[in-house]
Amino acid sequence: MATEVKVPTLGESITEATIGEWLKQPGEPVKADEPIASLETDKVAVEVPAPVAGVMGAHLAQPGDTVNVGATIAMIEAGAAGAAAAPAAPAKAEAAAPAPAQQAAAPADGEQVMTLSPTVRRLVLEHGLDPSSIRGSGKDGRLTKEDVLAAASAAKDAPTPAAVPSTPAPTAALPEIGGRKEERVRMTRLRQTIAHRLKEAQNSAAILTTFNDVDMTAVMEARAKYKDLFEKKHGVRLGFMGFFVKAACQALKDVPAVNASIEGDEIVYRDYADISVAVSAPNGLVVPVIRDAQTLSVAQVENTIGDFGKRAKDGTLKLEEMKGGTFTISNGGVFGSLMSTPIINPPQSGVLGLHRIEDRPVVRDGQIVIRPMMYLALSYDHRIVDGREAVTFLVAIKNAIEDPTRLLIDL
Repeated sequence: MATEVKVPTLGESITEATIGEWLKQPGEPVKADEPIASLETDKVAVEVPAPVAGVMGAHLAQPGDTVNVGATIAMIEAGAAGAAAAPAAPAKAEAAAPAPAQQAAAPADGEQVMTLSPTVRRLVLEHGLDPSSIRGSGKDGRLTKEDVLAAASAAKDAPTPAAVPSTPAPTAALPEIGGRKEERVRMTRLRQTIAHRLKEAQNSAAILTTFNDVDMTAVMEARAKYKDLFEKKHGVRLGFMGFFVKAACQALKDVPAVNASIEGDEIVYRDYADISVAVSAPNGLVVPVIRDAQTLSVAQVENTIGDFGKRAKDGTLKLEEMKGGTFTISNGGVFGSLMSTPIINPPQSGVLGLHRIEDRPVVRDGQIVIRPMMYLALSYDHRIVDGREAVTFLVAIKNAIEDPTRLLIDL
């Protein structure tokens, strides 16, 4: 008797997904709740668990296919191939001594694969690596993307055995003209969604960007003075984002239009700040939301952002964690960006872009001095936010960062 594997409910308003990869092939034994496939949605990668134990049957959809919620994508046949194979091995132990060792190793490999995130698992398969031979640097020894890439690089640099040249190179099938190569890769659903939403924002909103700069001296001094005590007490490093999130919450209260949105012919104003923070994930940029950020301490903000960053890398962010933000902060400075014009995330009306910190000459009290400066960029929907309000908002951010005491006394 066969059991159908259906596309699970993926969250509110999510009706379809794309098959990312099959983690189990036909004929392989599966355990109940073991991941057998990964799906790519508009936001994150989602694993499909086996509804029952048995043997993997036919795949009814292939990687790259779009499937609807509730659709049948595979079958699991009754049986326990994995369990049946184990008792048979001792009976032929003398005739085939290597067989038990191979069978014993198979479950261990299966358990290792079960702990891999979809992104890491995909990299392992692409590079043909044995995950059990790679030392994980993540929590509880979990493999990260960087661990796999480092192992792949080490394998590439290692001396190649004589038998290996007979194996075709992965790029052999690519068109080659005069030594130049091209490769066509299907856009992931996440990348397609990013492209669609960014273009939609440009088409539907009147986007304008205003700039300012901020002297980071006070925040950097505070961070240097308290970072050890902060980390010891709260278990997380004291970064810059905590200061900027709190400064943004205060500025949004002073300039509520930046925290508002247009719905039909109405403007919706909010007395809360759900701050979306742009986080880099293996398949693209995601924006999980810090709910009610105005009520959180700097430590709580830093803990939340740290958790988002880790789970974005592992591909375990939840769909509901990336919905409903009212304002976005994007820190391109971590990649070395000097200045940018970020695009708003509809239906939001504003996004704050942070950039790299660099020493520049500035005038203080009539003297030219060197200060660690950062450019700030506020992109906003000019249909709802006036230029005066945009400048006022940026100046409020600048004042709070240059004098963090303002954050304590609500100035």
